[in-house]
Amino acid sequence: MKTVNVSLVGVGGQGIILTADLLAKTAAIAGYDVKKSEIHGMAQRGGSVTSQVRFGKSVASPIIQEGTADVLVSFDKLEALRNAGILAKGGTAFVNDIYLTPVTVSSGQQADVTDLDGKLKKAFKKLVLVDAMRVATEQVGNARTMNMVIAGSLSAFCPFKEELWCDALRQLLTGPKAKLLDINLKAFSLGRAACTAQ
Repeated sequence: MKTVNVSLVGVGGQGIILTADLLAKTAAIAGYDVKKSEIHGMAQRGGSVTSQVRFGKSVASPIIQEGTADVLVSFDKLEALRNAGILAKGGTAFVNDIYLTPVTVSSGQQADVTDLDGKLKKAFKKLVLVDAMRVATEQVGNARTMNMVIAGSLSAFCPFKEELWCDALRQLLTGPKAKLLDINLKAFSLGRAACTAQ
């Protein structure tokens, strides 16, 4: 099996790191060699965050080079556009159907982006839009589970059974975090169902 490259991008506070940890843990449980790296643009909420996960028979480096990601998972439309160059030809972009106005725009330092949806369709031949915020708020009842809805959507396109993802989530949410397990499992399941129904 060739090494699979998944780049996850967004801004701080969206649960990107937990989502990347979940993918890496699931791949490890499935018996693959896994490497993971993280880049934090700013140490506070709102700064760009990138996490890269590579899994396969034997993975040498944790870094995904430009133009080689099989999958780009973006937690925000604008971050998807900013990171379009990482995706390989024929790669798939999973994009959370949400736009967070950057501080530079809200403060008047920069003009707002126009025709974001049109630019996304032009940038990505294979584009899967995930309405994760709507599922998290309306179906799960907790906006903070948006990342697990995205993880569930991504899982529908990964070579791992749903049980492995759930096992990995149980291993990650232990101790005081265990109380969050059920709601995260629900969000994951709804995200997976929403994507397989497309």
